[in-house]
Amino acid sequence: MRQTKFHGRHEAEGRTCDHPACTEAGEFRAPGTAGHGFDGPGSWRWMCLEHVREFNAGYDWFEGMTAEEILEAQAPASGWRTESPTFRPTAGVDGMPRWADYDDPLEAISARANGIKSRARRQAEMAMDGRFSREEAEALDTMGLGLDVDRTRLRRRYSELVRRYHPDRNGGDRTHEARLGKVVEAYQTLRKSRAIA
Repeated sequence: MRQTKFHGRHEAEGRTCDHPACTEAGEFRAPGTAGHGFDGPGSWRWMCLEHVREFNAGYDWFEGMTAEEILEAQAPASGWRTESPTFRPTAGVDGMPRWADYDDPLEAISARANGIKSRARRQAEMAMDGRFSREEAEALDTMGLGLDVDRTRLRRRYSELVRRYHPDRNGGDRTHEARLGKVVEAYQTLRKSRAIA
C-alpha cells in the first residue's frame, strides 16, 4: 500500500469503496466499526473521495461522551495528566513542596531536591553526634526536630503534628492517617530516649 500526498490517498489495487452503492476504488480510510484501543488502531473503512468526505462530514468523535469528558478530551494536555503523589494538592504535608506552590516546574523540582539534601545532612549530623541511635535520628527527622530538642519542645511538636494530621481535625479526611501513624511511632521512640533532657 503506497500513500500519495493527495488528501491522504492510499493507492491499492482491488479494493473498492465500502459504500454499498459505489464501485469506485477505496483509496481513503475512515474509522471503522472497531475503534482504537489497547490492542491497536482498530479497523478502517476504505472509501472513494466522495464518500469519505460524506462520511467525515457526519462523523462525531465525541458521540456518547458527557460534557465533562468532551472538555477533558479537548484540553491541550489531554492524555498527559498523570499525577505523582509529590505534586498532588494534598502533598506538602511532609514538608516537601507541592507543584501548585510554584510557577516554574523547575523551581519545584529544585526545592524538592534541596529538601532531600537537607534531610540527608540532618541525619548525618545526628549520626555523628553520637547521642542518638539511628532509629531516634529517623524519629527526629519524622517529627521535623533537630539536635537541640528537649522534652517540652518534643511534646509541643507532637501535639502540633497530631492536630495537623488527625482526621477529626481535617473534617474526617483520612488521607494523612499513615503520616499520623509515623508521627505517633516517632514520638513513642523519642519519649523513651535518654538523650533528650
